Amino acid sequence: MEKPLYKTEVFEGPLDLLLFLISKHKLNINDIPIFELVEQYTAYVRKMQDEDLDIASEFLEMAARLVYIKTVSLLPVQTEAEELKKELTGELIEYRDCKLAAQKLSVRTEGFDLTTRRPTVLLRDTTYDRIHDSADILNAYLQAAGKNFRRMPPPVDSFRRIVASKIISVGEKMKELVMFLSGGKPLRFRTYLKTAGSRSDLVARFLAVLELCKSKQITVHGDGENFSIRSRRDKEALPDAQ
Repeated sequence: MEKPLYKTEVFEGPLDLLLFLISKHKLNINDIPIFELVEQYTAYVRKMQDEDLDIASEFLEMAARLVYIKTVSLLPVQTEAEELKKELTGELIEYRDCKLAAQKLSVRTEGFDLTTRRPTVLLRDTTYDRIHDSADILNAYLQAAGKNFRRMPPPVDSFRRIVASKIISVGEKMKELVMFLSGGKPLRFRTYLKTAGSRSDLVARFLAVLELCKSKQITVHGDGENFSIRSRRDKEALPDAQ
């Protein structure tokens, strides 16, 4: 094989050099003989080094890439090598097409007189002159900061319902229920809950029944919504629940 001669100034990058080698030695760009191409490319890089030319890092990276493809091509399973060759082929075809398009555009622009001028500096007033309400600024900050970065206390309205609500003690409801059942009369559970004055009272009555059942101070009788509760101390037969 004849010793190739290179003009380094005509190559704009490693892909440009590869296209030159493929064209010079009439290689098939769609089926690159990687072993032959590696030898030609590395010979060019060595020539650049011998002539003490500045070698761009892109040329050395491409040399390492070609050597790696050659190495994996020697393996029994060449799946990776085929994928790497396919990727390189795609890059070369894309670069070739772009280069041809650039040449055509260059021919079309021949004869045009292109002139340039120095950029004009545009003076601009950067003073912010808009006026915003303080509440709008605060809301914008809270939305931008996010919940994790908010360190402001909750508004007073969040506590008004809590402070205004009367606290119902479960212990007091337990005492009231035990005193009522000590008279010997059973109490229908549904009726007991319906007479609650508030939601807190309702919850406290329900918890009081559970606690008294747990401590075995009362018993429940019946099924569904009509079951009744009575004291365990009352051993006599009781009339129907009220």
